[in-house]
Amino acid sequence: MTYQHAGGVTQLRRVRLSYAVRPRRDEGSSRFNPMRYVGWLQISHTGPGDGAIREANGKVAGVVSEEVSSRVLTVPNLISLARLILVPVFAVLIVMHADVWALIVLAVSGASDWLDGVLARRLHQVSKLGQMLDPAADRLFILITLLGLAWRDIVPAWLAAVIVARDLLLLGLLPVLARRGYGPLPVSFVGKAGTFALLYAFPLLLLAEADGALGLIASIVGWAFTWWGIALYWLAGLQYVQQARTLLAGERGE
Repeated sequence: MTYQHAGGVTQLRRVRLSYAVRPRRDEGSSRFNPMRYVGWLQISHTGPGDGAIREANGKVAGVVSEEVSSRVLTVPNLISLARLILVPVFAVLIVMHADVWALIVLAVSGASDWLDGVLARRLHQVSKLGQMLDPAADRLFILITLLGLAWRDIVPAWLAAVIVARDLLLLGLLPVLARRGYGPLPVSFVGKAGTFALLYAFPLLLLAEADGALGLIASIVGWAFTWWGIALYWLAGLQYVQQARTLLAGERGE
């Protein structure tokens, strides 16, 4: 089906694709960036692309899109960069037993993870760099935080192993997808929820080292966030694996 509109020409054909798309090499436009697919569609767009095409073969397809730029200096990217800079700062603070300052750094990092995503959407500053920088900053911060807390015996070593194992699983998918011309899979809502839960759990687990009722309450709430975070983190990981399998299977079926 070919759909002509003010933004250009969009062709739709039925194939099995889900959550990501490999751009056709003969199409120079990268501004039309489908982020999620509902149904069995492949989108081929020519033109500046200013919105989602929602109808295919007479049925609502539910395609969600947003414009992705190649800009580097954006407010969300600067926030993600600041979060990366805070990683070694936290590592030094936790080793020096400067728990108050380490707690502040953890809280700021967790808040910034929420803030950069909100600003990217509201300021229309979603960028290719940001799509890679934000999850990379999240995973690096989670890794260093876990290692620091485990080194201080604040969390058990198995917790770090469980979370790192999930990231290693997804890391193994990248070369497989790259060989077929795909980039990293878009971050899902479940994955982001799991990351949020873990980033909120870590300050609470550190605060749980305090004496009295404050430490007890922080421990209970912190471990609740931790268990929910682990569950969502791994659920998202399994979803990413399934998405990768669907992409590769759809390609073989073309």
